[in-house]
Amino acid sequence: MNRLYQIIRKEWSEVFRNRFVLLTVAFLPLMAALLPLGILYFIGSSTDITNDLDDIPTSFMALCNDLTGQECMQYFLISQFIVLFMIIPLAIPITIASYSIIGEKTTRTLEPLLATPITTAELLGGKSAAAVIPGVVATWLAYLILVIGTALMGVGSGVMDSLLDPFWLIAIFVVGPLLALTGVSVAVMVSSRATDPRTAEQTSMLVFLPVLLIFFAQMAGFILIDARLVLLIALALLVIDAILLTAAVRLFQRENILTRWK
Repeated sequence: MNRLYQIIRKEWSEVFRNRFVLLTVAFLPLMAALLPLGILYFIGSSTDITNDLDDIPTSFMALCNDLTGQECMQYFLISQFIVLFMIIPLAIPITIASYSIIGEKTTRTLEPLLATPITTAELLGGKSAAAVIPGVVATWLAYLILVIGTALMGVGSGVMDSLLDPFWLIAIFVVGPLLALTGVSVAVMVSSRATDPRTAEQTSMLVFLPVLLIFFAQMAGFILIDARLVLLIALALLVIDAILLTAAVRLFQRENILTRWK
């Protein structure tokens, strides 16, 4: 555990000197929280939303239960941003992990680390934790800001109850960390073989495609992101993460990096 702790400290001391990483960690959570809050503010000032209710998909109306018309509209608009809360735990860990290994290759600091008795699992575990923790914590803080901001706006109790139902809790506290592991695993595999930080990060960003497809499918009304779908996503990610983590350890060939990397 001491080795893992030392690796995490080392990663954070180096990675957070990068302004792009700091901007990503700070900007995405604020955007995810403030955008729905801003929409709630303007919706709250509207006195007539009867016509707007026609824009809500019939499938979503089933989630409104006993909510009033205005509360249903507010909850519908907030729910559209849940994909942003799925992007945060992907974007931040990918940014950190992509820079982590390839950055040390560039600065020639990875070779001395690989020459120590530390195992590959310990090395990748520490680097992965250093990338996952900021992404997960940022997601949780953004969700906390959203909940507190919604409460301060004085919206209906039904909206507050909906923000704290299993749909949101599973998405934030289960799917979020699993997505972070997915992003880190992909970033580690890519950066282990890449020789350029920008190429490694851009290639790793391909993992966003499934999340974006879900977002556009939701906006088009093809799917409804509810507690059942979120739970299925969580179960699928458990299997995917187990496969990706195993593959990342196997693909990381420390001997190849020590002897052949240019």
